[in-house]
Amino acid sequence: MSKVLITETVLRDAHQSLAATRMTTEEMIPILETLDQIGYHSLEAWGGATFDSCLRFLKEDPWQRLRTIRDHVKNTKLQMLFRGQNILGYRHYADDVVEYFVQKSIANGIDIIRIFDALNDARNLETAIKATIKEGGHVQAAISYTTSPLHTNEAFAAYAKQLEEMGANSICIKDMAGLLQPYEAETLVRTLKEAVKIPIQLHTHYTAGIASMTVLKAIEAGVDIVDTAISPLAMGTSQPPTEPLVAALAGTKYDTGLDLAKLDEVSRHFTEIRERYLGSGLIDPKVLKVDVNALRYQVPGGMLSNLVSQLKMAGKSDRLAEVLAEVPRVREDAGYPPLVTPTSQIVGTQAVNNVLFGEDGRYSRVTKEFRGMIRGEYGTCPGKIDPEFRRKIIGDAEPIDCRPADLIPDELERLKEEAAPYMEQEEDVLSYALFEQVAVKFFEHRKQMKYQLDGDAELGVHSV
Repeated sequence: MSKVLITETVLRDAHQSLAATRMTTEEMIPILETLDQIGYHSLEAWGGATFDSCLRFLKEDPWQRLRTIRDHVKNTKLQMLFRGQNILGYRHYADDVVEYFVQKSIANGIDIIRIFDALNDARNLETAIKATIKEGGHVQAAISYTTSPLHTNEAFAAYAKQLEEMGANSICIKDMAGLLQPYEAETLVRTLKEAVKIPIQLHTHYTAGIASMTVLKAIEAGVDIVDTAISPLAMGTSQPPTEPLVAALAGTKYDTGLDLAKLDEVSRHFTEIRERYLGSGLIDPKVLKVDVNALRYQVPGGMLSNLVSQLKMAGKSDRLAEVLAEVPRVREDAGYPPLVTPTSQIVGTQAVNNVLFGEDGRYSRVTKEFRGMIRGEYGTCPGKIDPEFRRKIIGDAEPIDCRPADLIPDELERLKEEAAPYMEQEEDVLSYALFEQVAVKFFEHRKQMKYQLDGDAELGVHSV
């Protein structure tokens, strides 16, 4: 066993998990060159919800963020999270859009693309994998980890083997809800290592308080790379902390080789940011506490807070226990989908509906998204769905048995025409493709800011 490699998540998932993805590029810049000197395997710096958040809340160009990070990070690989056929949005996109997004991501500085599908439907990864290979990027295909009678270690190993055969350069166990327990991690990693020849990486969350133990058992079982977050933005619903793991492994055969003194420089920078976020309410102390109930409910932290919010708005907060009991029943009816974006929201909202509006029977009020999932619009759910239940939910609509994207005609040229009035760079069409009206508002803001800057320059005004 060679040294364990570490992917640092502070530039992406750590602040996505704790601070609603609100870290600005300006807050990152002063520490980027230090991060580059640490010796990490990679920096997870882009993708996930960062793209949406840049446009919607921060009024930043996500493409410029990527280029800025790349300008400062010369030696360390940059990594992103990519939702397969969903890219970074919330619907399936045509193959030509997926291919163009991958091309531009790599051209702007991404080295490793972690590609996953909420249903573990390999067909939804095909286009992104092929495009990444074509552009010379590293394909890290992810297994969305969950628990159910169908989700056995053997099933995960078979899926990993399929992903390897599709061209994956490495496999990620993506434990988005922090459900993977230490001894189960040990068994799962050993099973995967027997099934595939490519490296295995582990991504988990600290929500239930067991993630550092899970990571350690995975390392002992032979996992090659682990995701951690620098300590000020670790734990809670984020990842396990970087520095304690580095210290724990020092002097052993798993020694990461990372310098704790250098890591302390990084920690000090993000400690200041954490204090600001706590002071402004951007980090809610609730997301920092251990909640072992996550293992009982099998519900990701973000999904749980969403359920609480829905019930609060309906004035039915006292019915949370009923909803939590309903979630696994809905999930079973739907063929045991893993609970990750967007399936977690779909199952959770339907569970709320079943509890609040179930006087006439469960599923008397069905959401459009739940109907779409049962029909097959998101791909094939892992388990068999009862034909009578499917008919009850989708009515006379025809079930979709093919790869959903096969039904979507090419759309890139049409999108280019629609986005043409706003475009200042080729990448703008992709921002528009994913978040149309949000992107248009950003483009208008960008134009206004440029107009103001030009006006200030003409008047000789300068900022200090």
